[in-house]
Amino acid sequence: MDFLRLIRYKNLFMVLLTMFLTKYALIDSQTTTISLSYYDFSLLSVSVLLIAIGGYLINDVFDINTDVINKPNKVYIDQILSFKKAIYLSILFSLIGFLLGTYLSIITNSHYLIGVFLFCIFSLLFYSFYLKKRILLGNILVSILCSSTILLTYFFHLKAATYSILFKSSLYHTILGYVFFAFLTTLIREIIKDIEDVDGDIHIKATTLPIVIGRKRTSKVAFLFSCILLVFLFLSILSFRTNYLFFGYGILFIIIPFVYFMSKLWFSESKKDFSKLSVLLKIIMLLGIISMLLFKIET
Repeated sequence: MDFLRLIRYKNLFMVLLTMFLTKYALIDSQTTTISLSYYDFSLLSVSVLLIAIGGYLINDVFDINTDVINKPNKVYIDQILSFKKAIYLSILFSLIGFLLGTYLSIITNSHYLIGVFLFCIFSLLFYSFYLKKRILLGNILVSILCSSTILLTYFFHLKAATYSILFKSSLYHTILGYVFFAFLTTLIREIIKDIEDVDGDIHIKATTLPIVIGRKRTSKVAFLFSCILLVFLFLSILSFRTNYLFFGYGILFIIIPFVYFMSKLWFSESKKDFSKLSVLLKIIMLLGIISMLLFKIET
């Protein structure tokens, strides 16, 4: 069980669920142009998950000094896994993930997507080694990587010859909407996590946002991004006002919980408060991704 926690099994489940719903609920309900079989999708999913695990392991290796302060009960390196083993496994998982992604790119005639897998692997390494300690840069990179799984599934799923047409389709715009939702929710959550981890980050002389401008001001930055997301969510859900199922789900399970999240964010001060907000936002992210099922129900 400790190893599952080490590789962030809950986050991996969220990634897999997002990719699965993107393909089988969102894309399949709106197009018949399919180039990704069940086997191919399995390869893509395993590739992404292995690269993610490699990223988590190397991140824990670089974070061992801060985790002792920030999360003393969740330090697994040198307890269930030695320092060297963690590095070897990170390289192994990342390499297998890259090879699977490369193989899939070749057999689906999507050679240019090989670069995406390389970018993800080196970005995760650069994030753990350097960007995580820098103001907003690491937060933005993680948000890009998390939201890109939706786009990656989309691009692999559709035939390359139809890309120029599908960039202008309603499906593409829907995909972009979910990408933006995933990006902003992840960015807000990453900022909140930086507030939680400020004590350990000070210890390693990092320059994260709460260290540079303070916890209170950083929470207001997170609130500002939350306002942007709220406007986006409201406009998106309003566009479905004639569809009672979409509109009702959006108001009850996304807008109302998110407004509650924002109200708690405004008044939060302690590490415990921000920890609860992080969990709440993850639930809202899950509810937002689950809304893809509504496209399947409506067809």
